[in-house]
Amino acid sequence: MGTQVSEVKKILRQQMREAMAEMTEQEKAWSDQELVSAFLAHPKLDEANTVMLYYGVGQEIATADLIQTLLDQGKTVCLPKCLPEHQMEARIIQSLDELEPDAYGIPAPKDACPVLEREKIDLILVPGLCFDSKGNRLVQGGGYYDRFLAAYPFLLKIGCALTPFLTDCVPTEPTDQRLDGIATESSLEVWNG
Repeated sequence: MGTQVSEVKKILRQQMREAMAEMTEQEKAWSDQELVSAFLAHPKLDEANTVMLYYGVGQEIATADLIQTLLDQGKTVCLPKCLPEHQMEARIIQSLDELEPDAYGIPAPKDACPVLEREKIDLILVPGLCFDSKGNRLVQGGGYYDRFLAAYPFLLKIGCALTPFLTDCVPTEPTDQRLDGIATESSLEVWNG
């Protein structure tokens, strides 16, 4: 059963990557702006003092402006730093200058940035290639976030995606962590929290 789910995920992952690759630069810029605006409109974001984001690269949502906006608002902002064995930790940044490319070429907090305990995070923006209406998400495949979130199910987990990247059903495995809500260019859905 696990192998079958993995194979379906692999096919869906390829379909989503191909669909993303077909977007023009203008479409990508528009979608990034719309999705960042939708995330900033999330009612729980006002209440959150500490927010965990990711630095979007490639076909992911460009989040540099979002990171800067939340820093300017006085939020405590942390980003993931990948560790061995597909683990990660949250590290606080006070400026985009505190980022450097990690082993994957993704801007990540420098070693000097302080580690933040997961229980101090109020809201986390979780990446994904596509999502379904139950909060399931299809990811790149590393499992970093699922491992990070598994011990802290109370964290408010939000995703962002264009409507075409919402699907009826994302295949799941027992280790997959569900989101609490998703922001799209046209609406904001919150299932929990």
